[in-house]
Amino acid sequence: MEKESQEVTVTSREWYLMDCLWASSPKTLMQLVAELKMRIGWSKSTCATMVRRMTEKGLIAYKEEGKTKFFYPLLEKEKVAKKETRAFIQRIYDGSIGMMMSALAEDGLSRQDIQELKKLIEQYEKEETGENL
Repeated sequence: MEKESQEVTVTSREWYLMDCLWASSPKTLMQLVAELKMRIGWSKSTCATMVRRMTEKGLIAYKEEGKTKFFYPLLEKEKVAKKETRAFIQRIYDGSIGMMMSALAEDGLSRQDIQELKKLIEQYEKEETGENL
């Protein structure tokens, strides 16, 4: 299922459609139309255009059963999210995770956010020192 994602990017508009397919797939065009109309107000023609472009781009594919096409994603959400996150941090914070965390902290982190971050840091420190082996 997974297409090489290093060169393929997902635009913000494409993300909406991908998110529908990541949530559950395969889906017909009419299922996507109904979901995207409710979610963001897209028309049938907008959905059809996006599906066609995204198929040509290699983000999604379909299988045909009779006259019906069932669409599914060719990329895994986690891999795309990681790639997009790295690109965002590079573009906005010159690649500095520290600068990003500082901006988030200034905006206000909840106690739960802080605890989750501490756990993640502890986990990665253990992995880095080999304590989990």
